[in-house]
Amino acid sequence: MSNKIAILLALWVAVVACVQAQASHQPRSVQPLPRFLPKPQYGVGHRIVGGFEINVADTPYQVSLQYHKRHICGGSILSSKWVLTAAHCTDGSTPSSLTVRVGSSMHASGGKVARVANIVQHPKYDDSTTDFDYSLLELKDELKLSDDVKPVALPKQDEAVKDGTMTIVSGWGNTQSAAESNAVLRAANVPTVSQKKCNKAYAQFGGVTDRMLCAGYQQGEKDACQGDSGGPLVADGKLVGVVSWGYGCAKAGYPGVYSRVASVRDWVRENSGL
Repeated sequence: MSNKIAILLALWVAVVACVQAQASHQPRSVQPLPRFLPKPQYGVGHRIVGGFEINVADTPYQVSLQYHKRHICGGSILSSKWVLTAAHCTDGSTPSSLTVRVGSSMHASGGKVARVANIVQHPKYDDSTTDFDYSLLELKDELKLSDDVKPVALPKQDEAVKDGTMTIVSGWGNTQSAAESNAVLRAANVPTVSQKKCNKAYAQFGGVTDRMLCAGYQQGEKDACQGDSGGPLVADGKLVGVVSWGYGCAKAGYPGVYSRVASVRDWVRENSGL
């Protein structure tokens, strides 16, 4: 009996060793994550990594996109009737399930809450690659514009953004720090990264497309994160990007990936009249 047990144990050890050896040669299973809070989690206390608190008057185009009254994503005011966010924030949702909070530095209170009348998701949105990650929201009622509620300027179709341009990204995304307040809007300044460098950084994940724009520091430390998706990346007063995805948040060697607004400027005009 003892010999049989010994043989079985030896076989078991051999099997485990074989499985471990095979696993060591498998590709990485960790995938880049979109920067939004999954609807079932209704996450709270999620904002920019390595940033600083701001007043909504500093970024009056910023909105909180809410799913059944819970923050899931950011967005940008384009006019008194239109908001631009990310397609992965609205995919599968109905207009009646979404609202936007405007004019507040807090996603859970203050300002005004506007109902969504219509969702215009980009028809080429691909959830497997996060390409064409754009969604327009038509509001039921016009926003009352003020110092805290203002549209952001848009670039021209295919307008270039020079490498190294300093931008500001804002939102209520994960700070990855328990010491930072989860109550107030935050922002971070990050430089744009060349398409070549970004494509190389994300080569193992299929690279980036022409509809994507990257921004961040080589050492990481500052970035958008889960909960910031759909929010604004602004340079020289123009909305150049929509927070989209990335590998982790603020990781060295992996800049944040944004949907390039200039790539779909004509689509925005055709669907919103702006």
